[in-house]
Amino acid sequence: MTGKQIVVLRLGHRPERDKRITTHVGLTSRAFGAEGLLLASDDEGIADSIEAVAKRWGGDFYVKNNVNWKREIKSWKDNGGKVCHLSMYGVNLSDVESDIKTWDKLMIVVGAEKVPPEIYNLADLNVAVGNQPHSEVASIAVTLDRISDIDTLKQEFKGAELSIVPTSKGKKVIDNKKLGNMDID
Repeated sequence: MTGKQIVVLRLGHRPERDKRITTHVGLTSRAFGAEGLLLASDDEGIADSIEAVAKRWGGDFYVKNNVNWKREIKSWKDNGGKVCHLSMYGVNLSDVESDIKTWDKLMIVVGAEKVPPEIYNLADLNVAVGNQPHSEVASIAVTLDRISDIDTLKQEFKGAELSIVPTSKGKKVIDNKKLGNMDID
């Protein structure tokens, strides 16, 4: 995401129910160009897991655990940022993606369970990636891909210990620490 500062704020993570989904929100955010995840609950295991992936696969992605979501949104907006809340009740992404693309500092908010009503008023835009129930992971992926200035599916991550070589059959991974190929069956 050249020139843009994008973070994802995850609301409503329930440690015993949402571990996989929250992990996937973080991994998808990283893979599609966000610089970090703000986790509005306390789950150091999730933060450690995502940061371990970022260390192996490259980039500078970070996770801030147990943040106060109201304070994060206020600070973000006070520092010139815009807030986009992904919700099936918002305006359609395809109708506003060109506007969002112009924002250089963006916080994307996704919930898990019931989102506090205050979020709908704090957000600069409530945006729907379709008006049907579906995963917040899909919403993050589609939104970040649509607003990116680059091909998010082909981006390179600096400092990667491991890199994938696209192949039509089999798997090829480069271990950059050893500077050799590992063929994986």
